[in-house]
Amino acid sequence: MRAFYPLIALAGPLALTACGDPAPTYVDQAWVRLSPNKDMPSSGYFIAHGGDADTALRGVLTDYALKVEMHESMSEGGRMTMKPLDSVPIPARSTVAFAPGGKHLMLWGVNDTAIGRGRMTLTFLLANGDRLLVDAIIQKPGAAAPVPPQKEHEAH
Repeated sequence: MRAFYPLIALAGPLALTACGDPAPTYVDQAWVRLSPNKDMPSSGYFIAHGGDADTALRGVLTDYALKVEMHESMSEGGRMTMKPLDSVPIPARSTVAFAPGGKHLMLWGVNDTAIGRGRMTLTFLLANGDRLLVDAIIQKPGAAAPVPPQKEHEAH
């Protein structure tokens, strides 16, 4: 029986690695539509994909704009209004879209360097302590939303 104990000690770590790493929360399809008026904020959009655990988006930062805020557009009393958001839940294994007409980013003073490059890096701050760096495509005022790349079906 004593010879059996070392086998149990060796099998434990192997059993844990067979489960695989937990799926992380990630963000993709990020883009910014520039405002036609440089004195007015531009808008940012993306899709947040929940990992294996619930978390929340606590904020977004960038070196390429003076200020970034999360907002949500909604119809109230027959007219469109907007309210700032301090936090947005990202439930496990779900998606949360920041899209025109709903949740979105407002970016004041987008840097000319980023505009010239056609992209800017956004840092997404999650409640679980993660910081996600994501490049966002910059669209000129009035341009259509970028078409997301087609992803091949992945087996999990």
